[in-house]
Amino acid sequence: MKYHARTGTGARGGTRKGIRVAVAAGLTLATVATVGGCAFARPRVVVPPSYYPTPTSTSTGYSTAYPTPSYEPTYSPSPTQETYDPDGRADVSGSNCDFSNSLRQFTYTVSITNPSSTDTYSYDMAVNWMKAKPADGKAYGLHERSITVGPGATETYTAKYTVNQSSIGQFWYTCQITRAHKTRM
Repeated sequence: MKYHARTGTGARGGTRKGIRVAVAAGLTLATVATVGGCAFARPRVVVPPSYYPTPTSTSTGYSTAYPTPSYEPTYSPSPTQETYDPDGRADVSGSNCDFSNSLRQFTYTVSITNPSSTDTYSYDMAVNWMKAKPADGKAYGLHERSITVGPGATETYTAKYTVNQSSIGQFWYTCQITRAHKTRM
C-alpha cells in the first residue's frame, strides 16, 4: 500500500503531516498484521492446574492418579479379642499312659491350659484306654471328670480306671482324650 503525502509551504505544516502519515502507516500495518494473524503472535501454552495429578496408565486400565474405590472391610479384631471354640481338645495334652498290674489300674496324666486371658472355662473331660492290638475300637476303661481352669492357668490331674478282673494277661492298650467340652463360666 502506498501513501502520498502533500508537502506544505511551511516547516510546521510538513512536520505535522509527516507525523500523521507515520502514525497512520503504523496503525495500518498493525491492523493488517493482526487481521492476517502473523503479527505479535504469542505461543499458546496450556498449563494444567496444579491440584490435578498427572494421570498415568496402569495394567488395570485405571489411572493411578485417582484412587480406585476399595470394598474391603477395614475392621480387624484387636489382639485381646478371643474366639470361643467349645471343643477344648486343643487346650489339653496327656502323658504317662500306664497300667499297673499290681493295682489293676490304668493311669494317664492330663494337663489343661486355658488360653483365655479373661475367661474361666469348665472342661468336661473323657479319657479312654483303648485296645491297641488289634485296634478294633474296643475300650478297656473310661474316665470322666469336669475341671474348672481360670484365665491363663494350667490344671494337671491323673485320670484313673481300675479293671474289675482279678487276673489280666498280656495286652496292648493306648490312652486317648476323647472329649474335652469347654464351657464359659
